[in-house]
Amino acid sequence: MDTIRLTQFAAGGGCACKIPPGELEDAVQGLVGFTDPNVIVGLDDGDDAAAIRVRDDLAVISTADFFTPVVDDAYTWGKIAAVNALSDVYAMGGTPITAINLLGWPRDVLPQELIREVLRGGLDAATEAGISVTGGHSISAPEPIYGMAATGTADPARLMRNDAAEAGLPITLTKPIGSGLLNNRHKATGDWFDGAVEVMTTLNRDASEKAVAAGAKAATDVTGFGLLGHLYKMCRASGVDAVVDFKSIPLIDGALDTIKAGFIPGGSRRNLDWVRPNVDSDLSEEELLIAADAQTSGGLLVIGEVPGYPVIGETVAGTGRVSLR
Repeated sequence: MDTIRLTQFAAGGGCACKIPPGELEDAVQGLVGFTDPNVIVGLDDGDDAAAIRVRDDLAVISTADFFTPVVDDAYTWGKIAAVNALSDVYAMGGTPITAINLLGWPRDVLPQELIREVLRGGLDAATEAGISVTGGHSISAPEPIYGMAATGTADPARLMRNDAAEAGLPITLTKPIGSGLLNNRHKATGDWFDGAVEVMTTLNRDASEKAVAAGAKAATDVTGFGLLGHLYKMCRASGVDAVVDFKSIPLIDGALDTIKAGFIPGGSRRNLDWVRPNVDSDLSEEELLIAADAQTSGGLLVIGEVPGYPVIGETVAGTGRVSLR
């Protein structure tokens, strides 16, 4: 099993295998079902998770996330996927309370012993978050797929959402970016990047708690649509503009060398194509691609200053555009 490279059994990898944002929005447009008055956050603005009011002081947060292998090591992939799934709860300012596994496996191609390692990685991530894994569902599939459906709780009055950004506030990013580039290089060459793995396996719990304590009302996590894509979605939903200083964006070690070497994920190119009409910038194509890089298990993008994390820009009055200088 030590010689099996899991990334070679999937066409994409990590959050870079998401359906492109423009295609996804077109596909779900107009799909509106029963209107529940207890839904605080639902389908309207493509937020990170759903929030349902149970009582005046309690909301339940519900989300699911899964993807194909982003690294070759089964245990590490499982941990990354679980941390990424729990991130949606943290992005809403919530606290996870339980999770269930979601698994697809090519039974005739990959040994079942690897399933245990994937699930062990997910279990360790959940344990670190202080929750139990309470079940799951598995199917036979042409590609290996793993993730979790996670449930959390939050105070409805302290939810962070992507349509609540206000002008005149700093923009904080809680993790460096570049994991999409480095994961693509890992898939192509087998090179291992400890910095990327550390970023992807770090829970967003502490960042979320600090953001809520600081009074932040708007946040999202940076995953498959890239920093530019997620920031644009938040600006569009909130009716504000954002001004970002590219030099202030923290990068994972090796990301710059990797993009110069040409290891650019297709998902990152699609992100840039989608968001470009709404971005004002005179930066190079490489710099724009870094800003649009499809992240896996990235950090939180918070409107407001979060102690201990870098400020990368500010919001201003506007109509939903992003200025990258």
